[in-house]
Amino acid sequence: MQQSEMQLRQAIVTACQNMNSLGINQGTSGNISVRCGDKVLITPSATPYEDMTPEMIAEMPLDGEYGAWSGPLKPSTEWRFHYDILRARPDMSAVVHAHPTYCTTLAIARRPIPPVHYMIASFGGMDVRCSGYATFGTAELSTLALEALQDRTACLMANHGMIALGESLEKAMWRAVELEAIARQYCLSLTIGEPVMLSEAEIDEALAKFSDYGLKAAE
Repeated sequence: MQQSEMQLRQAIVTACQNMNSLGINQGTSGNISVRCGDKVLITPSATPYEDMTPEMIAEMPLDGEYGAWSGPLKPSTEWRFHYDILRARPDMSAVVHAHPTYCTTLAIARRPIPPVHYMIASFGGMDVRCSGYATFGTAELSTLALEALQDRTACLMANHGMIALGESLEKAMWRAVELEAIARQYCLSLTIGEPVMLSEAEIDEALAKFSDYGLKAAE
């Protein structure tokens, strides 16, 4: 069942309020966007999650002037990559950006996540890439994120954090949590020796199973 705009707005607020308890963010550094027809709904800038209401969510027309927005509060300073991703990826309907500890640790080291666990397949390929670095909120950062997300549903962002995409907000949140779990497992495995990587055939087999099973966990 398609959600109404008000339901999507409330879902964004709820997801923001859940990010910290889920372990994928600290403070108010994360931001979320959702496709709603021909526009993007996105979290407002510098607004504490506990004070956020559905009416505060900003909206940006996908076919209008680039950067145009409406609402009582301006959109997140990271609006560019949210907007650019949703415009470039019609297969995706939601973007979750956050600074989870283990994802950000790997991003600081500028290390992608290799195929250390079969769940890596839930992000579309053999790895989760780490984008290059650019100042937050810039067009350059958006370009680098889009490159790292090519044929993927998540990426790390150098010295910054992570992005997870979803066919719905629920799936984007699910991927964000899974990504932090794998990042933690990878970091811990590095402390006890050299992690054993799965083969391309093994990841392909897992990917095939996800097409009719794995992502139902997020529905």
